[in-house]
Amino acid sequence: MEEFRKRFPVMLSEAPFDLEGEGPLALRRAQGALLAYARATQGGALSVRPFRLYDPGAFVRLPEASLKALEVFEPLRGQDTLFGVLDETRTAPGRRLLQAWLRHPLLERGPLEARLDRVERFVREGSLREGVRRLLFRLADLERLATRLELGRASPRDLAALRRSLEILPELKGLLGEEVGLPDLSGLWEELRAALVEDPPLKVSEGGLIREGYDPDLDALRRAHAEGVAYFLDLEAREKERTGIPTLKVGYNAVFGYYLEVTRPYYEEVPKEYRPVQTLKDRQRYTLPEMKERERELYRLEALIKRREEEVFLALRERAKKEAEALREAARILAELDVYAALAEVAVRYGYTRPRFGERLRIRAGRHPVVERRTEFVPNDLEMAHELVLVTGPNMAGKSTFLRQTALIALLAQIGSFVPAEEAELPLFDGIYTRIGASDDLAGGKSTFMVEMEEVALVLKEATERSLVLLDEVGRGTSSLDGVAIATALAEALHERRCYALFATHYFELTALALPRLKNLHVAAKEEEGGLVFYHQVLPGPASKSYGVEVAEMAGLPKEVVARAKALLQAMAARREGALEEVLERLLALDPDRLTPLEALRFLHELKALALGLPLGSMKG
Repeated sequence: MEEFRKRFPVMLSEAPFDLEGEGPLALRRAQGALLAYARATQGGALSVRPFRLYDPGAFVRLPEASLKALEVFEPLRGQDTLFGVLDETRTAPGRRLLQAWLRHPLLERGPLEARLDRVERFVREGSLREGVRRLLFRLADLERLATRLELGRASPRDLAALRRSLEILPELKGLLGEEVGLPDLSGLWEELRAALVEDPPLKVSEGGLIREGYDPDLDALRRAHAEGVAYFLDLEAREKERTGIPTLKVGYNAVFGYYLEVTRPYYEEVPKEYRPVQTLKDRQRYTLPEMKERERELYRLEALIKRREEEVFLALRERAKKEAEALREAARILAELDVYAALAEVAVRYGYTRPRFGERLRIRAGRHPVVERRTEFVPNDLEMAHELVLVTGPNMAGKSTFLRQTALIALLAQIGSFVPAEEAELPLFDGIYTRIGASDDLAGGKSTFMVEMEEVALVLKEATERSLVLLDEVGRGTSSLDGVAIATALAEALHERRCYALFATHYFELTALALPRLKNLHVAAKEEEGGLVFYHQVLPGPASKSYGVEVAEMAGLPKEVVARAKALLQAMAARREGALEEVLERLLALDPDRLTPLEALRFLHELKALALGLPLGSMKG
């Protein structure tokens, strides 16, 4: 328990939250379990900081299905994602922070406006943005460096990277002013600059990492070593003069250490005190007793120098470790600056505007931030309040893109980013829910329809009147009758919930629902010479037809199959029209006062069979 209290400076008698009336106990259990897990998986020293309570209710609810459908981090097709478009960050902590913001959009207007103010400053002041981004590009990962310092794993090059990063802080303060709030780490910078050589080795054991003049003891050892090396440098000249051998030279290798080398013509002139150590083809190597003594002294000094360098480095690392929390604070501030500058860079480069927050959703000339990067894009408007908006139109016309761009504009606004639109006013959504695209879970034994229904069930369970809900072709994974019934019931439920809902569908029956807050939109398309033309414009009212056969023809379906489909479609439409006329005639001829309950029930079954084009008597009660 004593170690636990030391690692977790939390007053156990005052729990920050209460879980089923067991606040302190629940806190201890949770922290203890995390500590045990970290010990079991990490090994060695641990870098553990006080816990912070994570409250999911403090952020926009953004299920994993929504992140996938909106291609925030992972593409469904191709390589493009929202994160890929936004990631103009220059640092690793900035990149991680941007990812965290996208996963956890904010709910409160105050912090969002503060973020937008900072992004806007970088948008307005281009030279400031460029200057900050240029400096941040030189910045190391201070957050990871702080952890390596605490774990005692920081290498000489880590400290050199830290030194280079700390050099940037005064320049950033000069650009941004003191209001940036960066901690004062000038003392650590001065220490690192005085201690470390410009380009230290990867490992301490390699030596040569501490500057001369930093540690007197190390300097004295180096001077003694230099004097020993000077002996061998002078030895060659002295022995040449003493022996008169012009080819004599001093060499060194790892096996024999220092040696004197003489070529074959001068073997007879070698002094008797020379001891041979190696004979080669045309030369011989020798040593002297004095040389071995000097060599042993050099080795001793080299060992002392390495040991002293290690001591100095470890003391320097401990000095830096004391600033670990200040480094994390600096990393946090710099990561935010990085994200603000990156979002501003994206806004300027792609023509984004600052969103406003209100009760209605008004988007003028909105665009999909990812799709517009790879193709010419047609912007669209959208205005809605607590309404159910049905979007109809043929496949490939852009219904799904229109739904996704609305959600992405809302998501961008609630991380504090400018948005791809000429103008945007949005509510503060408490959740963004989607059911877009088909997906199976074959490994889990679930069909597309089952997965679809599970995701829709989550929407109905969690969505509130402050939620944004996007549904695309819900119900098409089953029979047409079941699909229409499910889609109709879902539309009515969303309408009753009063959430902001966009529902793309091919079920034209839904466009005629008698719901007071129902709005119909359609994506424009027109049959012209040469085939079907998509305008990608979202206009008021329902679509006139689905153009399914025309789209199939564009997709390359064989001509004979297309022709047969058109003939069948015309026949089905004629039968349906005739059946409806017969239903109307029979209803007009009916005298309900003369029907028994059983006759009325039989009559309803007959009408249903007629409407579906089935033989009379085929509908069973």
